[in-house]
Amino acid sequence: MEKKLIKRNVILGILFFLPVMFVLILSLSKENYNTLDIVKEGVVELPVNEDNIVLEDHITVLAFFGNKPLDKVIAGSNLKELVYDKFKGFKKFQIVVLVTEDAQEEAEKLYREIATYEDLRFWHFVTANEYEILSTFKGLKSNEELDKNLSSDHVYIIDTDLNQRGRLDDRSDNEKAKKKEIYGLNSYDCIEVAVIKNKMSAEDLRVLFTEYRQKRKGNFDSTSRRANDLNNTDE
Repeated sequence: MEKKLIKRNVILGILFFLPVMFVLILSLSKENYNTLDIVKEGVVELPVNEDNIVLEDHITVLAFFGNKPLDKVIAGSNLKELVYDKFKGFKKFQIVVLVTEDAQEEAEKLYREIATYEDLRFWHFVTANEYEILSTFKGLKSNEELDKNLSSDHVYIIDTDLNQRGRLDDRSDNEKAKKKEIYGLNSYDCIEVAVIKNKMSAEDLRVLFTEYRQKRKGNFDSTSRRANDLNNTDE
């Protein structure tokens, strides 16, 4: 009888403490995370455009499709499916694609191709001349260059304060253990699905949205650590 009583008390104790431990771990995972690094401050604002699309006060994924937008159909489709579809409901989120003034017809065709009857109101094609596109691009920190068509497969994250976000140290744990030379991540290659899906979408953008959520709640701490689970980011 005494053994049964002890066993029952042990089980009750476990059942009581498990939820408490779960809540504690969940709380720590929400609050402890690193912010997404600022790799460059003072990004150049977009050229003046007829739709009044701007970077300031938005969380923007900025792309350059130049004068041949249809050549970037794979990059555009990956960006739409792996990034836009996941974050289109978040406040202030937008994707901005710069194209040349004579590429509007191609841009519209690409838009129709990737839209497939879906809501793309937070996806903007902004037309600009060659000088404006180059000026915008040169205002970013990048290891890449625009090609002859003023385009690139790489996209950039810009925050609401016109800061370019990324990773100052993009080494893997194995590379850190081997003390490999530090290298950063300033842009995300849309052709590399693993980069867009795992680094940009699953991690970096979620970290950035969580940062803004914490700021809105008034308990933002820039010295905290990155959580392993950021799936509860507010929309």
